[in-house]
Amino acid sequence: MGIDLKAGGRRIGHKSSMKVIKTQNPYKRLLIKLYKFLARRTDSAFCAAVVKRLHMSKVNAPPIGLHRLAKFMTDKEGKTAVIVGKVTDDVRMMECPKMSVCALTFSENARKRILAAGGECLTFDQLALRAPKGANTVLLRGPKDREALAHFGHSTSVNNLHTHTNVKPYVRSKGRKFEKARGRRRSCGFKI
Repeated sequence: MGIDLKAGGRRIGHKSSMKVIKTQNPYKRLLIKLYKFLARRTDSAFCAAVVKRLHMSKVNAPPIGLHRLAKFMTDKEGKTAVIVGKVTDDVRMMECPKMSVCALTFSENARKRILAAGGECLTFDQLALRAPKGANTVLLRGPKDREALAHFGHSTSVNNLHTHTNVKPYVRSKGRKFEKARGRRRSCGFKI
């Protein structure tokens, strides 16, 4: 059985994102270099996982809120939470517990609250010096099924009816009077 070249053939010219660093962020590029070296020289599964996550796109590295982080870190004293992404504040949480957190970035309020509780905010190069093999660390991720993802993509228009169907518009309210007329019903011109 041959290859159907007309239908697309073999995937040529597609390199793995792990081979080519796509980000232009110099800090992230250096971190990839560092953890790639550590993963190779120490055979650490932790370092390999960090490298894999550093290569991921922004959508695949979702942020994690302080409340979720605190929930995961209960009964884990003396361990460092590691997030390859951003740590954001959660205003619904009254008190932030003392914890040691390593992340790519912290929102201003999240950093303030962690430090005020007597915890610490680490960068990945500091973590590499402290725990090169990832000893006493808890590798965490944020939730991927965020509401924000419903709005991502290109909205449909008259010219391109089905570019990305089901892209949720940013609407003030979901009532009868909001974005429900022309373009959204057959009786008013057309419907998408």
